[in-house]
Amino acid sequence: MSAPYDDVKSPGDRTVMHVLYGLHTISWASMGMLAVIALIVNYIRRADEHDSFYVAHHSYMISTFWWTVLWLVVTGPLWLLFFFPGMVAYTVIGLWYLYRCLRGWLRFNDGRLPA
Repeated sequence: MSAPYDDVKSPGDRTVMHVLYGLHTISWASMGMLAVIALIVNYIRRADEHDSFYVAHHSYMISTFWWTVLWLVVTGPLWLLFFFPGMVAYTVIGLWYLYRCLRGWLRFNDGRLPA
């Protein structure tokens, strides 16, 4: 088993990652707009990143966002049936998104890869 990653990056880089995880985590309060902002920053930062640990966390946040969007679109027609199935589907997807954000954030804080 490999050792956790050390803090070879600047404190500013770690702070940016914490802010991005925070934006993704609280994006429900802004109807997803904070997640879109964080997604854009994730793409920009990932392109400039050379540390595989940070690239993995950026990729994790990006894939979490896009899988969530996919499932929201796929389950969207459930709202046409009745209110309840759509509400249940969106609640499950929202909880999954929150779980992924918190899990990735905690693993980042522990110096471990997201997956």
